[in-house]
Amino acid sequence: MEGGVRLRAGASKWDVREKVWEYLESSGLADFPRPVHRRIPNFKGSHQACCSIKDLDIFSRAHEIKVDPDKPLEGVRLAALQARKTLLVPTPRLRTGLFNRIVPPPGATKEILRTCATSQGIKEYSVPVGLDGKARVDLVVVGSVAVSEKGWRIGKGEGYADMEYAMMVSMGAVQKDTPVVTVVHDCQVLDIAEELLDDHDLTVDYILTPTRTIKTNCKRPKPQGIMWHKVSYEMLEKIPILKSLRCKEKEAGKDVTLRDERSDSAHSDRPAAVDEQAAAEGARAQAAAGSAQLGPHSVESDALSPSLEGCGTITTVYVGNIPPSLRVSELKCALREFRATPLRLNWQGAQHRAFLDYKDKAAAESAVSSLKGLSLRGSTLRVELAKNQRNKGQVEINSE
Repeated sequence: MEGGVRLRAGASKWDVREKVWEYLESSGLADFPRPVHRRIPNFKGSHQACCSIKDLDIFSRAHEIKVDPDKPLEGVRLAALQARKTLLVPTPRLRTGLFNRIVPPPGATKEILRTCATSQGIKEYSVPVGLDGKARVDLVVVGSVAVSEKGWRIGKGEGYADMEYAMMVSMGAVQKDTPVVTVVHDCQVLDIAEELLDDHDLTVDYILTPTRTIKTNCKRPKPQGIMWHKVSYEMLEKIPILKSLRCKEKEAGKDVTLRDERSDSAHSDRPAAVDEQAAAEGARAQAAAGSAQLGPHSVESDALSPSLEGCGTITTVYVGNIPPSLRVSELKCALREFRATPLRLNWQGAQHRAFLDYKDKAAAESAVSSLKGLSLRGSTLRVELAKNQRNKGQVEINSE
C-alpha cells in the first residue's frame, strides 16, 4: 500500500486508474470538477503543488511552455503567464489543431491573468498555432492519473498526452532532452510495473506534489515521433491535424502505413495504387505548369478521378483561406488522406481558393464534414458547399 491506494498484484492500467479515482473520492481529496472518474483528477492542494514549479531551474530557463488544459494544472499555467513565458495549451481533444497560444490583453491585471489560466480564459484569450507556427517548446507539463518515482506515467486512458508529445516531435517542437513535468497528489505516486508501459507511452522527468518535488532520472526513451502503425482511420477522422502531419511525413518519404492498412494489406493493394496516382498527378502538374494557362487568373482544372462521364449533377465544394505558400500537390495529398478526393479540382491559388467537384450532394457534404478543421501551413481552411452548384464545362487534364 502506498499513499492510501492499494494495488493488487498484476493490476492493469485500468485497475490503477479506478483505484486512484475511487481513493481520491472516498478520502475527500477530490476537488472540482467532480466526480474525478475518467478525468485527469483535480485534488485539494493542487495549487500548492503547481507553485513548486517556480523553484525549478528548468522553469526559470524556459521561454515557451506547453501545459495541458486540465484543472489541476491551472496553477502552472498561471505561473507561466505571471513569469511572462509563452504559454501553449493543446486544443481540446486535438479537434481543431495542436496548440493554442494564450495571449493576455495588454496591461493585464493579476485577476485577468488568473482568468487566462482557467478553461474559460483558454477559450477567450487564445490564438491557434498552425503546423508551421515554429513552436519551440522548452518545457512540457502534463496531467496524470498515476505516476511512479521512476517516471512511469498513466493517463486517463485516451492517449491524448502521448499523441500530443509524438506530434510535437514530428513538428520539431520538442527535442530528446526537453523535460516533462507532471503534477499529482502524493497518493497518486505509486509503484507501477514497467511491463504496463507501451513504447508510445510518455514518461516524466519531474513529479510535483503538495509535499515534495521528485526528480525521476528516468532513462526510458520518450516517443520519437508518431507511430503510424498504431494509428487507425478512426483516429485520423477524430484528429484533423494528424492527417495533415501524415501528409507532410509521407511527402518526406517516411513510412506512414496505418494500423488498418497493415491488417488489410493482404486483401487490398490500395496504398500502392495511391502512390501511383500521386506520381501521375505530379507529372501532370508539371506538364500543366508549362502548357496550361486557364483564363486570366491562372486557374488549374485537374480531374482526379478517371472519368467524369455519367456523374449526374456535379456538386461543388468551396475551399477558402488557402495560404499563399501552399502548393496544389499538398492540397491533393490532404484530400486523399481525408478520403475526400473529388472528381475534379479547380485550383485558384492566386485567389487563395479552390473548388472541388463531387458526383452528388451527398459526396460533397461528406467531404465538407471530413475536411472541417483542416489546417495547412498554419491556416485553417474554410470549407463549405459552393454557393452556385453547376456542371462546369472547363478544360480538364485527364488522369489517364
